Amino acid sequence: MYDIRGLNEECGIFGVWNHERASELTYIALHSLQHRGQEGAGIVCSNNDYLFGARGMGLLTEALTNDQLVSLRDFPHAIGHVRYATTGGSELSNVQPFLFKGHKGDLGLAHNGNLVNAISIRDALEDDGAIFQTSSDSEVLAHLIRKNKSRDRKQRIKTALKQLKGAFAYVILDEDSLTIAMDDHGVRPLMLGEVDGSYCVASETCAFTAIGAEYIRDVEPGELITLSDAGIDFDRYTDKEQPNMCSMEYIYFTRADSEFRHSSVYSIRKSLGRALAEETEVDADIVIGVPDSSLAAAKGFSEATGIKQEQGLLKNRYVGRTFTASGQEARERAVRMKLSPVRDVVEGKRIFVVDDSIVRGTTSRFIVKALRRAGAKEVHMGVSSPPLKNPCYYGIDVSTHAEIIASRKSNEEIRREIDADSLTYLSVGRMHDVYHSFGSRGQCDACFTGNYPIDIEEQLLPQEKDLKTKGV
Repeated sequence: MYDIRGLNEECGIFGVWNHERASELTYIALHSLQHRGQEGAGIVCSNNDYLFGARGMGLLTEALTNDQLVSLRDFPHAIGHVRYATTGGSELSNVQPFLFKGHKGDLGLAHNGNLVNAISIRDALEDDGAIFQTSSDSEVLAHLIRKNKSRDRKQRIKTALKQLKGAFAYVILDEDSLTIAMDDHGVRPLMLGEVDGSYCVASETCAFTAIGAEYIRDVEPGELITLSDAGIDFDRYTDKEQPNMCSMEYIYFTRADSEFRHSSVYSIRKSLGRALAEETEVDADIVIGVPDSSLAAAKGFSEATGIKQEQGLLKNRYVGRTFTASGQEARERAVRMKLSPVRDVVEGKRIFVVDDSIVRGTTSRFIVKALRRAGAKEVHMGVSSPPLKNPCYYGIDVSTHAEIIASRKSNEEIRREIDADSLTYLSVGRMHDVYHSFGSRGQCDACFTGNYPIDIEEQLLPQEKDLKTKGV
């Protein structure tokens, strides 16, 4: 699978404790999180005696059959996962939730994020006799928990989590409890909710909307929450806390109808568009957004400038899911199949196009070319985020420096490369101003600035980690 936008997020997770329709709710919630991963999906359930699960490759409807869902129906506790691979190959063994069986009991585990010290931990565990079943970095936590000799389940999990470095939002299921854990930087989103008197957790609040759950609050950095028949227990596994929520979650990955700290992503993106307008000096006849994640920013830009917003680009929703693109020619063909201009809207117009990011430049170059072919008089590009210059080590596949156009070209060079009449990026400072205005406690902006909040112990890109891990 290939995303023509050049950005892919690792996964989405969900969990619910003590609900008579646990597996059904999990399945519905995963549908709402499908945008976070389309390579595989799974559900693991518990009935207080043992764990049972099902998983498969592809979209949720492909990964889990009706017979599998029926087999999970009578379990009151469940966790679920939809996956995009950043570390570990795209194969069934890496599809989560993982389910481990042992004489100490069963363990189910699902993870969103990327660990930056997984290889060294794995090497040490294997030297000590551990046998890994997957090439995913997520599995190391299960081995660390199992290795610990403490009789206290929470203490075993705390000790294991303290050894991890990187971005992680974990849900851990055993016979008696569901544990929720967030890294001390809070890089990936995780939300706590309640449905029919039962607690649940999800990567985004859109999953709560789908199942009729109430959104309670965001899970905080370093927090450890345990759900059991005794109720809910709030704790921490570390005293450290340095909030650094991923900026691209606000800009691109999260669905517009989800919320962060009870502020809608749609409103945040509109504000990013307004901020872009404040830093832009372009006169145009119409504003158009690149579907879908840029439409809210285009709306905000339109409101701030008074320039009318139109739907000048249409997205073909039935192309791209299983289209494997390799090489520049294939990428350009994928874009042509995905987006098309509306001639009646753009012909003879000076157009300001709002997009949320530029990675390789393939999509932007095609959009400008297609709009000119459709009769546009001028095509100006505005990006509602700063220039993306650096790869991500925390769970987003943002390629290598060599493939990120802003890491090797100036703004003017990029403008010429995509053949736009002008190119304007949002500044880093204004981006943070917007986030802070919505109550954010801090963001990771490493993909824009190179300031990585978590030290990268293993100087490897996700692709290189994958190769090394597979060769272990």
